[in-house]
Amino acid sequence: MQFVYLASLLMALSGLAVLDWRYKLAVWYDCKRTLKTLAVMSGIFVFWDLLGISLGIFLHGDSQYTLPVRLAPEFPIEELFFIVLLSYTTLLLIRTMERRWPDTSS
Repeated sequence: MQFVYLASLLMALSGLAVLDWRYKLAVWYDCKRTLKTLAVMSGIFVFWDLLGISLGIFLHGDSQYTLPVRLAPEFPIEELFFIVLLSYTTLLLIRTMERRWPDTSS
């Protein structure tokens, strides 16, 4: 049961990668720029999480669905995958909207 959350996140990331490949939105459009963007976005969210943890706002607790591996106190390894999922989803949505409604004002 401990792998359920991580497996779900990996499945969701795989689905996003398939959509990305099919429509050439991010990684298959410009891999280098996409990876840089995801690294920056994920870094901001990791900083946000660590700040929240240090202030006592974010607490993980114990769950039967997550691994006992922590990257930092109250920062499970699954959180990093969730942050990448959130960043990748946002990037794909932005790229989709740019294609659907291009800026024609210039």
